[in-house]
Parts: sequence; C-alpha cells; structure tokens
Amino acid sequence: MVCKKCVVAGRVQGVFYRATAARRAQELAIRGYARNLADGRVEVLACGEDEAVQTFVSWLWTGSSASKVKSVDVTDVPPDSVQVAASFHTA
Repeated sequence: MVCKKCVVAGRVQGVFYRATAARRAQELAIRGYARNLADGRVEVLACGEDEAVQTFVSWLWTGSSASKVKSVDVTDVPPDSVQVAASFHTA
C-alpha cells in the first residue's frame, strides 16, 4: 500500500470537486479523504495499491465538470504514519 497527500489548487471548492473525487476513489478502491482548506484549496489523502493511487492522482487534475484545477502538489506519506478509514470520505 502507498499513500499520497495531494493539495489541489484552482476552482475546486463549491463545484462538487470533493464529491466527484470520492466517487472516483471508491471506483479505484482508494481509502482516504478530501477536505476543504481555509485558503480555497482541497487536501486529498489517497491510500491504496500503487497503480490505483497513481491513476487517482492523475485524475485529480480533471476533477468535476465545474472545477478548474491549476496545480496538484503531491507528497509521499508513509502508510504507517496515517490513520486511514476503511473507505474514502469527504470532510
């Protein structure tokens, strides 16, 4: 299992970005979360099989139909350093 923390910037709040990300994550069996940050960005934690996580991180550039992603900053996170829920959720 691999985990990646991604911070997504652009028009990503108020445009169903998190809900769309949750749907895509569930399709790929990704665990983690998507939550709004106070500065208008969205933080995403994605944990799962390497190929699925890579697919999901690439998808973060697409987002919802109303979103406009300007950047996705990705950081590797040691899987044993985070508590991950049994599924993907939004906060």
